[in-house]
Amino acid sequence: MVFAFISAMADGKVTFEVSTPLTVALGEAFRVEFSLNAMPDDNTFKAPSFEGFDVLAGPATSKGQSISVINGSMTRSVNYTITYVLMPQGAGNATIGQAEIAVDGSTYHTTPQPVDIVDEAKSSGGGSSSQDVGEPREETDRSGQMQNQIDKDDILLRAVASRTTVFKGEPLRVTFKLYQRVNIVGYEDVKFPSFNGFWAQELDADNVRRKRETFNGKVYETLVAREFLLYPQQTGTLTIDPAEITAVAQVVVQSRRNIDPFFGGGPDIYNVPRKVSSSKITVNVKPLPAGAPESFSGAVGRFEMTAKLPPERLAANSAATYSVKISGTGNLSFVQAPKLTLPTSFEQYNVKTTESINTSAAGITGYRNFEYPFIARADGTYDILPLEFTYFDPQRMSYVTLGSKPLTLEITPDSSAGGEPVMMQGRGVSKEEVKLLGEDIRFISLGNLRLHEKRNPFLFSGLYWGLLAAIFGLFALVYVRLRRRIRDSHNVALVRGRRANKVAVQRFRMARKYMEAQDRHLFYEEMLRALWGYMGDKFNIPVANLTKENVREELHKRGVSEEESARFTTIVTLCDEAQYSPLASAQMSEVYTEGVDFISRIESVIKR
Repeated sequence: MVFAFISAMADGKVTFEVSTPLTVALGEAFRVEFSLNAMPDDNTFKAPSFEGFDVLAGPATSKGQSISVINGSMTRSVNYTITYVLMPQGAGNATIGQAEIAVDGSTYHTTPQPVDIVDEAKSSGGGSSSQDVGEPREETDRSGQMQNQIDKDDILLRAVASRTTVFKGEPLRVTFKLYQRVNIVGYEDVKFPSFNGFWAQELDADNVRRKRETFNGKVYETLVAREFLLYPQQTGTLTIDPAEITAVAQVVVQSRRNIDPFFGGGPDIYNVPRKVSSSKITVNVKPLPAGAPESFSGAVGRFEMTAKLPPERLAANSAATYSVKISGTGNLSFVQAPKLTLPTSFEQYNVKTTESINTSAAGITGYRNFEYPFIARADGTYDILPLEFTYFDPQRMSYVTLGSKPLTLEITPDSSAGGEPVMMQGRGVSKEEVKLLGEDIRFISLGNLRLHEKRNPFLFSGLYWGLLAAIFGLFALVYVRLRRRIRDSHNVALVRGRRANKVAVQRFRMARKYMEAQDRHLFYEEMLRALWGYMGDKFNIPVANLTKENVREELHKRGVSEEESARFTTIVTLCDEAQYSPLASAQMSEVYTEGVDFISRIESVIKR
């Protein structure tokens, strides 16, 4: 536990942050909180100068910590907060400066936070007043008034490009950033451009937390909506269309309706949609300089090339691989395999490509590896030309050619081939163009080959027709059974008669449980349900006509003797008397045995 506690204290990243309001009214006091998720060193906190503010209170320090153990894992949480109460000295933009604190000898700083101080007395002259808003009007009128509560520049959508002049194939980053000075509760109808003329790659948001920025003299909270990495695919002037977002802002207005004389009125909350769009961005795409080497295939950026050469000595008819790895930053997705020229007596196969590409705000980084498998067929000594790769470097404004080392391959005769291989040389064919096939071609057998058919085909055989007949017979049997079951299910009397014995058995089991529990009332009640229910279901007698006389008549029709009919009457009468008479002499076990035996005898007589 001690080691786990120490490790829990050591884990976790130290964060030191400041929390301030976005806008403050002139003459209004507000709180500034400096939060630390660790215990600081003694007397190491240094507050900012608070220029443009009067310090009304502070610093007030609060601290707390908690330890939780879940599934053997210990987590320690620390909260150390320093609070000031400030009053702005004048309207305009002011900044809460950088604070400093130390934890375990390491120093941490907060980020300066701008605050917009508004003089509400001057700004209340234009636009609708709060009194107008509070007047009871129709909902449509109030929605229009709520639109006036949001200034045109309270919600902005900006498209920021990292550069506006690039070469073809050179990446640029476009960030769509949302600026807000009001509370936004949702977004609707989000539309981003299709980036015609560009190859677009969306970037993952590295930090989705809100930030604070000053734009056009006002302080905003900003959030990156989307960020793209664009690679222009054509030259000239390209346009990035605007993005559109409908932001739903929340406006809180003090209600003047239904004002309670003691508690006062509650606020009205309105969700006000505001459609914003970014401006168009024009990008000038310059063509690549003329005079590109033959080995240039469109790569733009900064790259390196490493080559893994095959062994310099190989046996004929053996395989080898020439590998090239191109790594760096740029349009790696468009990098093509450099051309490798081999002698005509070599069999060259398709290039195998493997890659690892990472997309970030700095561009696409990673590598692409190309493998050139081949087989040397003819022996001899061959000079392999160096492999070249050319890319355009926008920083140098020039083409850069990378090359591998020259290679000389010595191909020895194939020792696995028996004897001298047959050389089939045609007119005008050099030694390098001859393919040594060795034992690739076998001698064709002659004479009586004694060929015979190993098996008969299954199609149209006796087994085939037998299985087909069995399938049709099984289908007919299932069809007849299903038709009979459907017909019988429509006969309610037949269904009740077939279920009579099954239902009676279930009720006898329940009666036996009551008998074992010595519950006389429930036992005799369940026995009566079993006997009367069996007779009603078996002979299709309605409940209203279910009497002893009708039962004796139905039993007589089906050949049951008078003694058995009288036996049913005796058992039912005994159950009726014993159910409500605790002094009855009947034993539950005897009644249970008589009832089960009676139903069994009736079933045997009727089935005959």
